Amino acid sequence: FQFYNLVPTLTVHENVALVKEIAPDALSATKMLEEVGLSDHLKNFPSELSGGEQQRVSIARALAKNPKILLCDEPTGALDSQTGVLVLKLLLKMARDYGKTIVIVTHNQNIAKMADVVMRVKNGKILSCEEQENPVSADDIDW
Repeated sequence: FQFYNLVPTLTVHENVALVKEIAPDALSATKMLEEVGLSDHLKNFPSELSGGEQQRVSIARALAKNPKILLCDEPTGALDSQTGVLVLKLLLKMARDYGKTIVIVTHNQNIAKMADVVMRVKNGKILSCEEQENPVSADDIDW
């Protein structure tokens, strides 16, 4: 989510609802925006949002598409710690409650502690792949 790719002439709600054009089983745009804490910004345009809010719109759009696998590149990169926890909880909820596979790319070792499986990659080579017996919750991450 380092590049948000929001359509500047569409509102927040329209940007998320756009996925219905390509995903027939898309989830509710309103519900996904509520999940990322943006229900009061539905009619705003991307230029009226902070970088963190734009990132959350991008996350809501990705989730609304209802994919089986979600690839997240630094999903909390532009977020404060409170909003970061909200987003990480949502990603975990999608994995646990909806059976989604979530792949998070991060440089933050604390976020990696949440994962069921951690793969460490350096210079394009997999250094290790480990299952974690006791992943921590998003609330327990030290920012």
